[in-house]
Amino acid sequence: MPQLNPAPWFAMLIFSWLVFLTIIVPKTLNHLFPNEPSPQSTQLPKTDPWTWPW
Repeated sequence: MPQLNPAPWFAMLIFSWLVFLTIIVPKTLNHLFPNEPSPQSTQLPKTDPWTWPW
């Protein structure tokens, strides 16, 4: 049963994760978004109580 031989599959797994962690992850982390979110004000909005009609 050749599928139980881990030698070629394990090497490919390690190599693919090595490529993923060294090339793809830094490229995605360096991505800059064109529209940075603006900071929200710290003041809470003034809310009026609702007078229920019943």
